[in-house]
Amino acid sequence: MRRSHWNFKLWFDKLLSKSIWRQLGFLALGLVLALGVSYVLLSFSGADWETFCEKRGLNKWLWPIYLLIDSNALNNLYIDDQGINVKGWMLLVSTITFLIGAFVFNGAIIGIITNTIEQRVRSHREGRLHYLKRGHYIVMGYDGMVPSIVKSILERDGEAKVLVLSETEAEGVRERLRRVLGEEEMKRVIVNHGHRTSEDCYREIHLEGAKEVFVVGLRRLPEHDAVNVECLDSIHRYLSRTGVEGRSERITCVFEDLDTYEAFKTTEIFGKISALGIELVPYNYYVGWARRVFVERREGYPAVYGTGLSPAEDPRYVHVVFVGMTVFAEAMATVAAHVLHFPNFGRDPNLRTRITFIDRDADRKKEEFATRNRRFFEVQAYRYRDLGTHPSRMQAGETPAHPNAGRTPALQDGPALRRTERMCFEGKEADFLDVEFDFLKGDIFAKSLQEEIGRWAEEHGERQYLSIFLTAENQRDNFACGMNMPEGVYGKRVPVFVRQDRSDNFVSNLRTADAEGRYAHLYAFGMEESAYSDEGPWLRRAKLINYLYATMDTETMKFRDEAWFDAMGREELTRRADEEWRKLSTALKWSNLYNAYSLKVKEDVFAGGTPALQGAGETPAHPLVGGTPTDIEDLARVEHNRWNVERLLLGFRKGRQGEAKGRYVHPDIRPYDELGAVRELDREFSRRIPWILNF
Repeated sequence: MRRSHWNFKLWFDKLLSKSIWRQLGFLALGLVLALGVSYVLLSFSGADWETFCEKRGLNKWLWPIYLLIDSNALNNLYIDDQGINVKGWMLLVSTITFLIGAFVFNGAIIGIITNTIEQRVRSHREGRLHYLKRGHYIVMGYDGMVPSIVKSILERDGEAKVLVLSETEAEGVRERLRRVLGEEEMKRVIVNHGHRTSEDCYREIHLEGAKEVFVVGLRRLPEHDAVNVECLDSIHRYLSRTGVEGRSERITCVFEDLDTYEAFKTTEIFGKISALGIELVPYNYYVGWARRVFVERREGYPAVYGTGLSPAEDPRYVHVVFVGMTVFAEAMATVAAHVLHFPNFGRDPNLRTRITFIDRDADRKKEEFATRNRRFFEVQAYRYRDLGTHPSRMQAGETPAHPNAGRTPALQDGPALRRTERMCFEGKEADFLDVEFDFLKGDIFAKSLQEEIGRWAEEHGERQYLSIFLTAENQRDNFACGMNMPEGVYGKRVPVFVRQDRSDNFVSNLRTADAEGRYAHLYAFGMEESAYSDEGPWLRRAKLINYLYATMDTETMKFRDEAWFDAMGREELTRRADEEWRKLSTALKWSNLYNAYSLKVKEDVFAGGTPALQGAGETPAHPLVGGTPTDIEDLARVEHNRWNVERLLLGFRKGRQGEAKGRYVHPDIRPYDELGAVRELDREFSRRIPWILNF
């Protein structure tokens, strides 16, 4: 009996708490019951109230309401000037009726109205009211990078309404958004409380009507990626039932772990979402920052290749150093390997783009990095040096390299050890990539490493373009390191990038205040609140690149004339490019994206270094227009070198002798000079770079 009573109370409380309309419904029910009681009491009172109503011209059905509302109604019953028989105990009936009315009208109604207002205000503050039904943007989960996502949406869509769905307190989310967004921007943002894996929430926020969805979550939680995958599954189930097949929607999903992120770049794990006509874009916080630093440079970041490596006989190479072999460093190094390719490598194979990791635990971490990128290291050797270990304490089987054996400008000093144990090829089939990795074990503050960095700095601008990225987990360590670099780093104006967690104010203000001094070339990066940048322009160019290849003549390996594309108009060309894009595998989509990223580097290098590429007409469409055959050949060589690295880092491998082309095997992973007729494709693409950049 007690359990049944508890269940009833729980049911009743839940029923009332879910909606104000249910409270009003119970009020209406109470009013009906009160009227019934009033009517019954009057009927059995013995008073001729019906005659009274008739003589006074009152509706007898309204008289019970009159008694419920007005306490003076009783006086009218005692006025016997109409000759109506009124019994004395009618006073008791009228009193009971009035008390019921007083409770219903003066108590319950006023209380519910007040409660309604309070509850609605509270529901709004808690993010439990839903206003947007169609054409809005949805951000699922709250993380430090969400303000930058919202800001990016509002900047590219002047009419955008953004709904942020978060499990955390809605008012707290609003306050964090206000730190970044202005008052006018906040008017276009709605914060709702909910769970990103709940299909009930999807109905409330009208997921099926959203223009674009961002699945973010909370990156610092260890289960972040798994929950986001679960969220994608839930979205697929929900949208499959709501019938949105063929709609041009886009879902951007954030993945924290690099292995998860890489898996989404090379597999069709969520092809079922693509089958709904929805484009799924994986996004990684660290890779996004790498694109901003190496490609976009919108915050005033300097190019790590200085003023540009000319296609002429340029003796310099690009050297990117990461201090602290963290996830941030590995992600940025991978993007650097994708985009930093230069023409002078074709004339001097020692002028490779060099990417160096410095870490106290580099001997172990290099194995993890090399295993993750095993296809790359099957082709290319790497170098490992222990700058904290005396030569007599080297591991068994290691022998110091001869001072002149395989010497390259970046490794001319110190006990450089060239490692080839992971390689599967030799001769012309090996070491033909224009990017290579170094791993240095040691403490950045140790004398040996300080001297090594000092030697690199002395060569900056003359033999190499050096840039240093401080990527330790602790931002204080990064700042301390940035303030205590060797003097040559400051004197030669080597750009030093300091990873910070939230704000870049201190580093930026220091650089401004010391514009002519030691810290004039310190740059902050990695801040959460400005982490996201829309890759729309790069995605648009990637789709155009793919459409060029999709419509080419496969026999002659020629692209269609630009006039053929221009004749269909920008809108139609975009539509067709989108259609072809949806047919691609995920790996090929990323191949085109990395190609698009590299265009900025090619533009800077070739437009700045070769007058022949400045344009033949009075008003050239783009500075790359008008390249000579030599220029085009240089561009084609750079493109193939880039493609080699891209294929290997995406997980493709070089085919063995006599091995046929397979799903993840490509026979064209080889030196440019060893290619056959396929080289014409690289030349064709190089001729179209200005047209792509102008789109």
